[in-house]
Amino acid sequence: MSELAASFLTVFVGLFPIVNPLGMAPIFLRLTSDATERTRARLAWQIASGGFVLMGVSLFIGSHILAFFGLTIAAVQIAGGLVVMAAGWRMLQQGNDAQVREQQSTVSEDSIMRRAFFPLTMPLTVGPGTISVAITLGTQGAEATRPIMTAAGGLLAALTVAATIYLSYRFGPTLLRWLGEAGTDILMRLSAFILLCLGVQIVTNGLAALKFAG
Repeated sequence: MSELAASFLTVFVGLFPIVNPLGMAPIFLRLTSDATERTRARLAWQIASGGFVLMGVSLFIGSHILAFFGLTIAAVQIAGGLVVMAAGWRMLQQGNDAQVREQQSTVSEDSIMRRAFFPLTMPLTVGPGTISVAITLGTQGAEATRPIMTAAGGLLAALTVAATIYLSYRFGPTLLRWLGEAGTDILMRLSAFILLCLGVQIVTNGLAALKFAG
């Protein structure tokens, strides 16, 4: 059981701060401002499920997938970071006028649900930073003395992180109702700016890794 607990704590502590579901909840709500509560609940479930699959795949076979396509973690970081930067910039430029809200209200549920995997799951929730850390942790876990217990602990940790994603996204509107309209707008703008900075940091890390490898 010690290997199980150690693996769980290692993977959870490694992934949770990067995924940061509580911090990403306002961004999720801004990007789904044209969705109903029912649609948001479905999105939260699909994002959490997709995030769990991505984390699990990255933990156990991520390094093999990158090797098969001849990719490096640095390339994943740069590409994903650019997408995150674009999303953050777009959110900063969004207005709050009534015309925009009226246009958003006409978007169909099917159109909104198509965003579930891209960009809401990948790269905004489980992004290149999470994937690179998960691949690194998976490589370390493969060298453990009891790989089955280590794998079970890692899988349980990924499931726990996915559960926090669901809870944060599903019940995020409650928090925003407490903040009020002005507080919500401030939080949204701040979150968008942080997302933009996060994208820049991910790209910087990827470029630094490429330079170091070269």
